[in-house]
Amino acid sequence: MGIEEEEVVELRDGYVFPFALWGMFVVVVLIYFGTRVSAPFGRHIRRGWGPSMSVREAWIVMQSPALFVLALVYHHGQHHLATVPHVLLRLFQLHYINRCLIYPFRIRSEGKAMPILVCVFFCLFNVLNAYLQARWISHYGTYPTSWLRSPQFVLGVALFFLGLGINIWADSVLLSLRADKHDRSYRIPRGFLFEYVSCPNYLGEIMEWFGWALMTSSFAGLGFFLAVTAILVPRAAVHHQWYLKKFSNYPASRKALIPFLY
Repeated sequence: MGIEEEEVVELRDGYVFPFALWGMFVVVVLIYFGTRVSAPFGRHIRRGWGPSMSVREAWIVMQSPALFVLALVYHHGQHHLATVPHVLLRLFQLHYINRCLIYPFRIRSEGKAMPILVCVFFCLFNVLNAYLQARWISHYGTYPTSWLRSPQFVLGVALFFLGLGINIWADSVLLSLRADKHDRSYRIPRGFLFEYVSCPNYLGEIMEWFGWALMTSSFAGLGFFLAVTAILVPRAAVHHQWYLKKFSNYPASRKALIPFLY
């Protein structure tokens, strides 16, 4: 690509990126109102959402842009060889390596389906988000090496890894509740954060992306954090109500998402 062509691409992206960023905040508002109806997958699966696909395949398809689109866009950024953007890239990928390449093969998904419409929505969302995060950290953002010692980065990394650990641990507890792949029953999860909230896995993921928003100190990171929160807070409330209706002996002291508060 010649210099003139690069300038044209840069000019076009100068319009695309702000438009996409505003689009993310519009999506946050739409998600906030849309999640009043619980997404029809997992324990909340129901008819009327069109054709479905395997849950395992759906997870891989809808999470894959966060790995592959992210990497493609990142490596076209002017700062893609710099230290801090590279660190941020690997942290972001760490979450999605688990979500896209590990978690789908841990779940007992035999006989379970997800509406294709839901898969397509999350896939498109991840394309938008991957573009925004990668383009910001590798091109528009400015991160000197000293950023790695900044309070925002240090606190953000701590929250990110704490949230990631909680998320993976909670997933493991939930997955262990079923004896084998043919077991379709539900049980009350116990231990550690499950004694305080119904959805520590969601709490962990929200913590991760709040940490990401701090690490990047960007509107792109903030938009993603708000989107995740808009998705998971209402879903945690729905999960909590489901547990209360499903089990007469469900611990009354548990909250939905935040210990002692919500």
